[in-house]
Amino acid sequence: QVQLVESGGGLVQPGGSLRLSCAASGFTFSSYAMRWYRQTPGKERELVAAISSVGGSTNYADSVKGRFTISRDNAKNTVSLQMNSLKPEDTALYYCNARIVRVSIPYDYWGQGTQVTVSS
Repeated sequence: QVQLVESGGGLVQPGGSLRLSCAASGFTFSSYAMRWYRQTPGKERELVAAISSVGGSTNYADSVKGRFTISRDNAKNTVSLQMNSLKPEDTALYYCNARIVRVSIPYDYWGQGTQVTVSS
């Protein structure tokens, strides 16, 4: 079955950096775009970054452009999010997402999330 396991979250001071990783299994990883979302209590889940199946195309939320970088390693079935110049407003639960099409129907799969807290 599809599994997405995030890691790398933690507590960091403003201006600091963190690198999130997501290990994927149970599907043909190299065939699908991957995404990172984040969510804070009381708010909708927000798309942070996306990367195409072979990594040639990336997209970012305006709020993280120039600070975050999404990447993937199709040989290791992992997708990462390098977060630099972190701000308190980046504090959230970060989720890895894969949208997998089965019999022409897209299904969203999520990891358990990893908490990022930016605070002095």
